[in-house]
Amino acid sequence: MSARAATITSVVAALAVASCGGLYEISIETPIRPKLDVSAFQRVLVAGFVAGGSQDVDANQETVRLLRSQLRSKSQLRVIDADSVGLLAASAPEPERTGGSDNAVFDDPALADTTEFRDEEDLEPYEHIFADVEYWKKLGEEHQGPLIVTGTVLFTPRQASGYVQREEEVYDAFGRRRVVPIRTYQERKGFVLRPKFIFIDGRTGTTLYSESFHEEVLYPANQTTPALSSYFELMERLIPSFLNTLSSQKIRGTRILLK
Repeated sequence: MSARAATITSVVAALAVASCGGLYEISIETPIRPKLDVSAFQRVLVAGFVAGGSQDVDANQETVRLLRSQLRSKSQLRVIDADSVGLLAASAPEPERTGGSDNAVFDDPALADTTEFRDEEDLEPYEHIFADVEYWKKLGEEHQGPLIVTGTVLFTPRQASGYVQREEEVYDAFGRRRVVPIRTYQERKGFVLRPKFIFIDGRTGTTLYSESFHEEVLYPANQTTPALSSYFELMERLIPSFLNTLSSQKIRGTRILLK
C-alpha cells in the first residue's frame, strides 16, 4: 500500500469512528522521500564549515557536533569521528592563495576561528574551496570514500524595531471578555542563521547537492538570551530539512474530526 493510500485509509477509518458522535483528534504521518540518493555510501563525514558571525559561538564546531549527533540517531549511514576540517583561516581567498591548487591545505583545526562575516558576499571569496575536486577526493580516500558534508554557516546578531501585534484580554462594563489585537512599537534583538550545506562525493571529490537555509529569531530588547541558545533554537527548525536530504522523514501532525 502506498503512503498516500495509507494516509487516506487512516483518515477514512477515523471519519467512520467520528460518525458515531463526538469530536476526535487523530495523528497523521506523511512520509517525505529523501532529496539525495545515498545508497552508494555506507559512511558520512561531517568535515567542517567556513563559519562566521557572532564571536560568542564557534559556528563551525557547534554545527559539526550537532549534525554528527543527529546523523548518528536518525540516519543509517555510519558517522565518522574525526577532527573537523578548519576551512576558514587555513585558506586565503582565491587571489591570495599560494602554491597552486594541487593538494591545497585547508585542514588545520587550530585555524578554524570564527570571522566577522555579515552576509553571503563576504563568503564568496571562499567558494573555491568547495570546487577543489582533488582536495575533497584526497580527503575522501583517507576515510574510505564517504559522503562528505561541508559548507558555510553564518550566525550573526541582528537588531530591529517596529510594530508588533499581540493579543490582549479586555472586559466590557458587563464583565464580558473578549480578545483584541494590540499593536505596540518595540525594539528587538536576536540572531540570523544562514547555513549552506554542501554534499560531496568522497570517491570523486565532486559536489552532489547543496542547499541554503535562512532562519532568524528576535526577542524583546530587555530579554537576555545566550547566543548559543539562539543558535540551537534556530538549528532545531532546519534539522528536519537537513536530514531529509539523506533519508526519508515523516511529518507528524493532527487533524480534528467533527461529527
